[in-house]
Amino acid sequence: MAPSHVLRCCQRGLSWIPVIFINLVVCWSYYAYVMELCIYTIPNPEEQVIYLVVFHLSFIMFMWSYWKTIVSRPTNPSKEFCLPKAEKEQYEKEERAEVQQEILKRVSRGLPIYTRTGGGAIRYCDHCQVIKPDRCHHCSTCDQCVLKMDHHCPWVNNCVGFSNYKFFVLFLGYSMIYCLFIAGTVLQYFIKFWTLCRRRAAENCPQNQLPDTHAKFHVLFLFFVATMFFISILSLFTYHLWLVAKNRTTIEAFRAPMFRNGADKSGFTLGFRKNVAEVFGDQKRYWLFPIYTSLGDGHTFPTRLVNIDPEQLIGDQPNSKCALDGESVTNSHNHLLDEGHRTEDGGPTVTVTVENES
Repeated sequence: MAPSHVLRCCQRGLSWIPVIFINLVVCWSYYAYVMELCIYTIPNPEEQVIYLVVFHLSFIMFMWSYWKTIVSRPTNPSKEFCLPKAEKEQYEKEERAEVQQEILKRVSRGLPIYTRTGGGAIRYCDHCQVIKPDRCHHCSTCDQCVLKMDHHCPWVNNCVGFSNYKFFVLFLGYSMIYCLFIAGTVLQYFIKFWTLCRRRAAENCPQNQLPDTHAKFHVLFLFFVATMFFISILSLFTYHLWLVAKNRTTIEAFRAPMFRNGADKSGFTLGFRKNVAEVFGDQKRYWLFPIYTSLGDGHTFPTRLVNIDPEQLIGDQPNSKCALDGESVTNSHNHLLDEGHRTEDGGPTVTVTVENES
């Protein structure tokens, strides 16, 4: 037990190396921009003030969203997705997979679960001993099941999922703005210092050339580093914006969620506006701030009605009914989107009516 405990401690310590590296780079970039560029290099006081104000705004938003992504712990399935004691003992004693599935089906009949494994079985985590809610996956690095898991990111040493996905997207966006602002404002001084390095003879230097000091090395490297990070983050940020617009996770983009009637990558798509609101919330004034505004509880998600499991509807909420193609079936309130809802791929309009029983 002792060696394994030491090994886990070492792994936890090593997992912080990427985070430490990022913070060291950011600290150096702060010093290089504020001190070496703005204080020691830029001669115009007005230009110094403007650069420093905008720089600190982008720096604060970048670091705020970055550390919110780090410290927001992954959300785990609630106790209602755990097997009751009797069923759990029966499940562990049973060796036949088909009988185990019958136990899981019986327990999950009252749970809002609509996705299955590739073979059509109930998704169950033997390690965490829970029935997996929709879009929940087990992270081997975090060693736990994570609600609406997107991926495990080593640069934040955390699992990106339901609890911090908005923070992660904002972190990517503000890091791009941070790098773009640095590269754009440093460019003119980068060119001047680069020219100074190539023109060693004083008689060949222009009259307004910057002095040949140690600041030039910080400015030169600052431009290269900011440009490199901006290019690398650009594709990742664009990809996650596309995922938000489609209401998909990285896992779902590579492996479509499986419903009873087959795999469907757009099974959780509600339309562009609702897809964005599910991640960023329904109050636009909070979208750009790394504060939690995501909709839902992470256990249940609205799905396109064409993919609802008819067997799962039995026993959901008896006081809610929906009319689909002329048929009345019981439906959970989590899947009632609008009075009229058109699928994103141009499919037929599905009319939903709600009836309250007296």
